[in-house]
Amino acid sequence: MTRVTVYNILLSGIVGSTAYGLAHEDSDVDRLGVFAAPTQSLHGLHGPKESHVSTAPDRTLHEAAKWCRLALGGNPTVTELVWLPDDLYEVRTPLGDELIDIRSTLLSARRVRDAYLGYATQQFRKLQNRIAADETGTPSRRRSAKHARHLKRLCHQGFELYATGRLPIRVEDPESYHRFGEEVAADPSAALPLLRHYESAFDRTRSVLPEQPDESAAEAWLRRVRAHFYTPEAPVNAPEVPTEAG
Repeated sequence: MTRVTVYNILLSGIVGSTAYGLAHEDSDVDRLGVFAAPTQSLHGLHGPKESHVSTAPDRTLHEAAKWCRLALGGNPTVTELVWLPDDLYEVRTPLGDELIDIRSTLLSARRVRDAYLGYATQQFRKLQNRIAADETGTPSRRRSAKHARHLKRLCHQGFELYATGRLPIRVEDPESYHRFGEEVAADPSAALPLLRHYESAFDRTRSVLPEQPDESAAEAWLRRVRAHFYTPEAPVNAPEVPTEAG
């Protein structure tokens, strides 16, 4: 069991299967958040740790700058933090609300497409690996079904974000995701038509998102964070160094 105490949490909420409406009785409750390192700690030889991961409860916290970099890259996991329904937030500060307010400026068409389809493709490869694993030992059917559900979710969420500029968190008709998961667990190739469908949908759809994210909005927010968590230290009186008169 890993426990860690992190201060200056700006925004934190419940993500993952519970947020999507896909959790079952044995599902873990995953939490994700963003925190601010004390500004002074950024000035030393060794910077602060940028991510903290703990178990029991399962929680991942990213430092503000790292979170911004990941979000600007289209990372699906961190992106969902600023699109959660209100009831799923557990920590929400004024600076956290500001981050939610600029969430659309962090998006770009190419990065959303590449990230969400890329993650979905990773899930498909994990499913394909199940076939290879059958030769030496049967892998978990439950894990295969989970990969399949997330493949479908990533495709749907990514396309909606790409096409509308809005990220839906809770899926419609969760039962259809569970059925899909069981079908693909029995035959991983059953996931390929869905993946190809969304690849085609991305190709023929003009995104409402810009080609590049607005890094200036993230930069301005991050500077407000640094100013907020800056505490000037008392000046150190350095000894005078004698100099020769010219």
